[in-house]
Amino acid sequence: MELGKRCDFHMHSILSDGELITSEIARRAEALGHQAIAITDHADKTNLKSAVCGLVAAARDINSFWEIKMLAGVELTHVPYQTINELARTAKEFGANIVLVHGETPAEPVLPGTNAAAVRSRYVDILAHPGQLSQADAMIAADSGKYAEITARAGHNRANPHVARVCTEVGLKMLVNTDFHQPEDFITQERALQIATDAGMEPRLALMTIKDNPRDLLAQVEIHSRR
Repeated sequence: MELGKRCDFHMHSILSDGELITSEIARRAEALGHQAIAITDHADKTNLKSAVCGLVAAARDINSFWEIKMLAGVELTHVPYQTINELARTAKEFGANIVLVHGETPAEPVLPGTNAAAVRSRYVDILAHPGQLSQADAMIAADSGKYAEITARAGHNRANPHVARVCTEVGLKMLVNTDFHQPEDFITQERALQIATDAGMEPRLALMTIKDNPRDLLAQVEIHSRR
């Protein structure tokens, strides 16, 4: 079975709570054969501009000289859900290729209403570990072309079966991301496939989640970057 190259769209650098600088994450990922990564550091109003603009500058150099594709992103984390649309729009204006929202995971006290606000923002691309995702919110996300995350992160991953089931019911596309913070968090395509399978996906859907959906997201980013 051809699994394609690994893509990971949820990673953190020292700009928030990760251990590595951006260039080291990219270099390690390239050495492991990754096709693309997104550095999506945690942000709220205090650091949104500095985080996004720093990642945009880093991505410009990495994409000019290395084979790996780096996307500049952000993960809006524990913000008042009423501000999600504004913050996501501002991140895109600063040059973010991709915006994640830290979803309602069972592992952290995320405000109820965060998932609902995220799916209703046209500027949000991925629902990061949205553990308590409702079918109604998943349907809205599916209709607007968003993606939901199946996570490799311990704690957050307890809700993977629920997220996968709801997404499958409404046709919401999924991605397997690591929520990377340190070198030990890198995973292979084989491991990503196992995570999708463990979440209850049938083989064809699991393969689509780790191979086809990342390719589609990269194509969307490329289209938007040319506008």
